[in-house]
Amino acid sequence: MFESLSERLDRSFKILKGEGRITEINVAETLKDVRKALLDADVNFKIAKTFTDTVKEKALGQNVLTSVKPSQLMVKIVHDELAELMGGQSVDIDLKGNPAIILMSGLQGSGKTTFSGKLANLLKNKRGKRPLLVACDVYRPAAIEQLKVLGEQLQVPVYSEPESKNPVAIAEAAIKYAKQHYHDVVIVDTAGRLAIDEMMMTEIAAIKKALKPQEILFVVDAMTGQDAVNTAKEFNDKLDFDGVILTKLDGDTRGGAALSIRSVVNKPIKFVGTGEKMDALDVFHPERMADRILGMGDVVTLVERAQEQYDEEEARRLHKKIAKNQFDFNDFISQIQQIKKMGNIKDLAAMIPGMGKALKDVDVDENAFKGIEAIIHSMTPKERENPSLLNGSRKQRIANGSGTTIVEVNRLLKQFEQTSKMMRMATTMKPGKMKAGKRR
Repeated sequence: MFESLSERLDRSFKILKGEGRITEINVAETLKDVRKALLDADVNFKIAKTFTDTVKEKALGQNVLTSVKPSQLMVKIVHDELAELMGGQSVDIDLKGNPAIILMSGLQGSGKTTFSGKLANLLKNKRGKRPLLVACDVYRPAAIEQLKVLGEQLQVPVYSEPESKNPVAIAEAAIKYAKQHYHDVVIVDTAGRLAIDEMMMTEIAAIKKALKPQEILFVVDAMTGQDAVNTAKEFNDKLDFDGVILTKLDGDTRGGAALSIRSVVNKPIKFVGTGEKMDALDVFHPERMADRILGMGDVVTLVERAQEQYDEEEARRLHKKIAKNQFDFNDFISQIQQIKKMGNIKDLAAMIPGMGKALKDVDVDENAFKGIEAIIHSMTPKERENPSLLNGSRKQRIANGSGTTIVEVNRLLKQFEQTSKMMRMATTMKPGKMKAGKRR
């Protein structure tokens, strides 16, 4: 997402490169290009114009320090205004209430049911909650089944009444069930509806009135661009929801919805869906998103994801093994599994400043680890623990068993050896040695 916008903005800032100072003429030229970039990204015209007018006013009012180049100053102003445009700061969901009730709304196909599962997963695993999913889409039997499948996968209970056609009654019964079974969060998945469908909008308004939810979340497909913003406005006029969820943000989208929606409905974007897996859900941080748009990476999110997978006990055990030169293929594959849990490899690399641009045209194979895993799994437990046992005949057997070649097996062994050596050096290096060789 935002790839094309990032490129266009980068080109816009180049207009100021080499300029000794900010003037009305070079700012106007730069911002004309910025406005075009925003419009191409499907940002509402009025919002794009207001945005560039604000940036112009701030840029011309700045005294440029001799140490700061005009293009750097413009990037800083655009960054701050982009973050402000998307809400300024992250806004959490309200989980007060016994139980806290979260009501989902949105169009059919926007990803409400999938998001309900993702949110339940996040609240259970990261917030220590006991969520209950409620199937209130009485018009699409497949929706109830889909929610049940997700619930089973996540080990989160699902309340449903397949025979009932009254979503208000189902929701009210679910709250009673939640209280009896000590669930502290209830996530109500409703039917997809059009804002112009008066009967369906009246129905969700009735669910809202009966439940008095802490949160009404509007789920919208980011791929629909400006249409998503218009739909959000219509729903907000009738429901007065509390926050927006943008799904499919990992798709080939221009990002206009993420940039425009806050200004139009004056409601925060609370979460973004970034993939199909149940853990592909991120809290929306406007500042971090502005960083990504301007190619600055997102190191904070990268560190957070790494910390989520970090196991202190495992790290201590691994440190001891490396120090004793006992790092083996079981440890190697365990590290690969942790990296895979963090998410899409190309997305992770793009969070490192400057890497997004460098990887733009590089095809990062998501199955890159499959060959390595196949080779390691084709080893016997003894071979995984003692790589030194791997002679020619064993390597050939492993290549045959993993569907690879002996060249690939040898390459992995070399990589493993280099990794072990580097880890050993890092573990044994003492702070004092770092200063060796320095001369005054």
